[in-house]
Amino acid sequence: MKTALITGGAARIGAQIAKTLHKNNFKIIIHCNQSKDKAQLLCDELNLSKADSAKVVVGDLNNIDSINSIIDSVSLIDLLVNNASVFYPLSVDESNSENWNNILNINLKAPFFLAKGLSHKLTSNKGSIINIIDIHADRPLKNHSIYNISKAGLKMLTLTLAKELAPSIRVNGVSPGSILWPQEGAEISEDQKILMLERIALKRQGSPQDIADTVLFLANSNYLTGQIINVDGGRTLNQ
Repeated sequence: MKTALITGGAARIGAQIAKTLHKNNFKIIIHCNQSKDKAQLLCDELNLSKADSAKVVVGDLNNIDSINSIIDSVSLIDLLVNNASVFYPLSVDESNSENWNNILNINLKAPFFLAKGLSHKLTSNKGSIINIIDIHADRPLKNHSIYNISKAGLKMLTLTLAKELAPSIRVNGVSPGSILWPQEGAEISEDQKILMLERIALKRQGSPQDIADTVLFLANSNYLTGQIINVDGGRTLNQ
């Protein structure tokens, strides 16, 4: 079995990626920070299906020492999925340096240093990295200025690492469109949801499984690197 580390793997899209990879012969390292209970429940579920096939690693991606501890805890790895992300609305006027550091550290700095720190282990297994980006890396979402910047940076990081780490490591990205409605202070109104769905060519949201299936495809595509796939139901056709 290959081994995959999924950051933010305890819930939502991250958890679905973990389940999908696990069903396809991957051992899973579930990273979490505050969602320890959810991570452990998922880990127990996976281990019940296949013994000793999952474990949990806890770490704050806003802290470089914690990132280094995560790197040190991984002995073997074939796939790094940089999925963890923070998303909350902030206009330019509302933003401060603390917001900047928090969002950039988790959404961009952590993926870079995880990739850097795990690159030698990934090289030994001809492994790959998949970054979960966002369609708003290309076309900014209003009142999410720092978030947009962080995801644009993650897109460039994907392309940069694909060149820098070749030929030993493949690096690709997945850019979700509307998959799950925002939570935890980033909620939107029903009218906003209707307007968003109207802008999607397929007139519906996607699902976490759509993202997980694309991650699995990229993980198994041995001649793909430097590619970013929009999984957005045609949303970018109307932006």
